[in-house]
Amino acid sequence: MNSVPRGPDDLVRALTAAGVGDERLLAAVRATPRTGFVPADQTAAAYRDVPVAIGQGQVTTQPSLSALMIEGLALDGCEHVLEVGTGLGFQTALLARLAADVVSIELRPDTARRARVNLARQGVRNVELRIGDGSGGVPDLAPYDAVLVSAAFPEVPAPLVAQLRPGGRLVQPIGPGGHEQVVCFERTAAGLAQVRVLASACFVRLQGRYGFPPDAAGLR
Repeated sequence: MNSVPRGPDDLVRALTAAGVGDERLLAAVRATPRTGFVPADQTAAAYRDVPVAIGQGQVTTQPSLSALMIEGLALDGCEHVLEVGTGLGFQTALLARLAADVVSIELRPDTARRARVNLARQGVRNVELRIGDGSGGVPDLAPYDAVLVSAAFPEVPAPLVAQLRPGGRLVQPIGPGGHEQVVCFERTAAGLAQVRVLASACFVRLQGRYGFPPDAAGLR
């Protein structure tokens, strides 16, 4: 008997088992076909709770981890959200269903182009997709009500803190890359305050002016 998950409901069950309880988020996962956001040769893995290779040494975020990070933002549907690290757009599409609009910035041009196509094919229209150094955020569209960073650095880059509204939440893997704690913060009058640790995980490094030195590979 083949027990490999075959559809969105299987992925929702995996996320629920991982501790995700936000019903709006689970509904968004159920309504967003992950097959539309993975390479064609990876569609068999689309509804398994696993990272998927997307080329250039990159992988998608594991769906349950992505969902825990999104849940940490406590979105109610009215937010202006910044996402650092678009990947192929699945997480972006979930954020777009849960917030008013999303600004997503991706370092790798080829990856960003693929994400743009994927989002357009799924009819996602409330996303502004930028190509560039996400460690500096997107200041011309700030401030943001929530920020989600899908790459690791030992601290939150100062520009991302500055672009977050007071009272807003920011989720980021904190660590050197490869072994992190995913932390939810809230911006207070005194700066960022840690709300809680969401998970332990392994992420790629956050590259850029306010992160690690960029790796030139794959940035064409």
